[in-house]
Amino acid sequence: MPKRVYLGTRDLLFRSKLGAVVVAAGAEVAREEAGCDLAVLELGAPDAIGRIGGLLEKGIPVLAYGSHVRADLLRAAREAGAVAVPNSEVERRLLGFLNT
Repeated sequence: MPKRVYLGTRDLLFRSKLGAVVVAAGAEVAREEAGCDLAVLELGAPDAIGRIGGLLEKGIPVLAYGSHVRADLLRAAREAGAVAVPNSEVERRLLGFLNT
């Protein structure tokens, strides 16, 4: 059964780009967080840090990404338990998650 990845991003072009990475790795994009194997969250959303904790409590690993100039958000996401990377690294890290 292919891995299911939830993409929590407001930027439709970036979502499409990440979705292509998911599909190319043989996984599928999930429409909902429930039942997914990985959640990818954009840190620009106001509730992103809170969502990380909720997902981790359900046993869903989180890959969070955001602007490199928002080190405070990246740090907060890491402290909440997510793997947090700048936008420039999210595709590579997503592919790494999917290939394990």
